[in-house]
Amino acid sequence: MFATLHDGARIDVEVHGEGPALLLPVNPRPAEDGPATEAVRAWGGEPDLGFNLIEGLKDRFRVVAFDYEGHCLAVPKKDLTPANVVGDLLAVADAAGAGTFAYYGYSWLAMAGLQLAVRSDRVTTLVMGGYPPIGGPYREMLVVTETAWEYAKNPEPPAVDVAPGDWDSATPTADPAQTGQFMALYRELQEFDDRAVTLDIPRLCFAGSQDTIVYSDKWGGVTVDIAGPLLRNRDEIEARGWEVRVLDGLDHMGAMRSAVVLPILTGWVGRQG
Repeated sequence: MFATLHDGARIDVEVHGEGPALLLPVNPRPAEDGPATEAVRAWGGEPDLGFNLIEGLKDRFRVVAFDYEGHCLAVPKKDLTPANVVGDLLAVADAAGAGTFAYYGYSWLAMAGLQLAVRSDRVTTLVMGGYPPIGGPYREMLVVTETAWEYAKNPEPPAVDVAPGDWDSATPTADPAQTGQFMALYRELQEFDDRAVTLDIPRLCFAGSQDTIVYSDKWGGVTVDIAGPLLRNRDEIEARGWEVRVLDGLDHMGAMRSAVVLPILTGWVGRQG
């Protein structure tokens, strides 16, 4: 099946399993062997992440899987506003016949889930991984995406022999349309006050304790700190109704792996539903 997004583009939607609906913005297809897959592994990623999450969840949930990030990279949006992102996610739920649903997203897709819960009453349970619900790095991500957009307009020769994890030495490979849509998204979010959010649904946030990236002047000289807000503001976040988990020793890539996420989703979301 497919959903029609705000710009008229279609996105493939797969539904697996039976049970409470769970919206899962991941690539549902198994990874194919090749240089790109090996590069993902070298940088600490899990090429089959989406497929593995679906396999681990489909016996408990009706998993609605769709590769929203991959779609946005393939079909860049001219108007990727928070409202349009929410509209796109609801269009996916509609296509799958999910009137209400749980939602799990990681990194910017976790932030999208927060916008979805704020702007819609259809989210029954929210899990945010790799992005804090309070004290989010909206300003820092705008700086990074603006810098990436400038590089995309004036590309440099590809870097060679970059060690995995060396973000400063890596050369941006996206084009201006790809980076520009996320720059526009973060510009729209500069006025968003995550401390003003009130939600009355079960919700959990998690991140690795080492989830902090310090960017040099090449990338705007900012620190995108995901773990810090959860560590510094844990009492406040929990007082606002969130369950908080800080995963010892894990960085941004490590905390998104299926072996880490599946026990959280099956053990926590399952109890809420």
